[in-house]
Amino acid sequence: MKILIIEDEKPAANRLIKLLEPHFPGISPIANLDTVTRAVTWFEQNPEPDLIFCDIQLADGISFEIFEKVKLSTPVIFTTAFDQYAIKAFQVNAIDYLLKPIDPIELAKAVEKFKARQVKPALDLDMLKSLLQPEKKSFKSRFLVRFGEKIQSIAIEEIAFFFSEERVTFLQTSEGKKFVLDSTLEQVEAAVDPTIFFRINRKYLCRVDAVAEVLSYSNSRLKVKLKNCLDSDILISREKVGEFKDWLDR
Repeated sequence: MKILIIEDEKPAANRLIKLLEPHFPGISPIANLDTVTRAVTWFEQNPEPDLIFCDIQLADGISFEIFEKVKLSTPVIFTTAFDQYAIKAFQVNAIDYLLKPIDPIELAKAVEKFKARQVKPALDLDMLKSLLQPEKKSFKSRFLVRFGEKIQSIAIEEIAFFFSEERVTFLQTSEGKKFVLDSTLEQVEAAVDPTIFFRINRKYLCRVDAVAEVLSYSNSRLKVKLKNCLDSDILISREKVGEFKDWLDR
């Protein structure tokens, strides 16, 4: 039985070998690789093993990059520190995923599944990618504001910019109406879509279509004029100029 282990933590690899001994007496892995790069090189220079145990997070990247670069038919059992929900989701491919630290009982089930040839050799890389990628963040679509004794909900599409003044955060609509918010400007910045709103400086967070004019200024800075804004001295620091231009150019 030719078993290959791809694992960047030596103690974890040694423990895995010890746990596999009852299932594969006298086991001696043909290789123990610790990076995506070394694994790809090894597969290019050697015949496929019978079984691969592979950690998901390696020293130089995510292990499914290996299987994008090298086409294999070998069954793979992944070991990972990802949460149990994600692992169960992975199992719809009939490929096993063992949570670290590896449970000997779960390992035994995985080995039996391999021995019974219940493991599908093909990897669903698209599914792996989607499950490993961070969930898409949702952003606020409305802000609740007070107007006298009334409470009003302002849609994000109506907001031109947010600004801070004397430790108070304000929301200003495209029509020029101004409302006080209970949040800080930092909290607002984290809650809105960064492709639509940009933190110009410590005072302003503006919508892309609220930018009326951009002018070059001294020391490689930019001066920005916002629609319906009386402040004529809104500056962007030299450090943020490139990021601001990229944002405008999307």
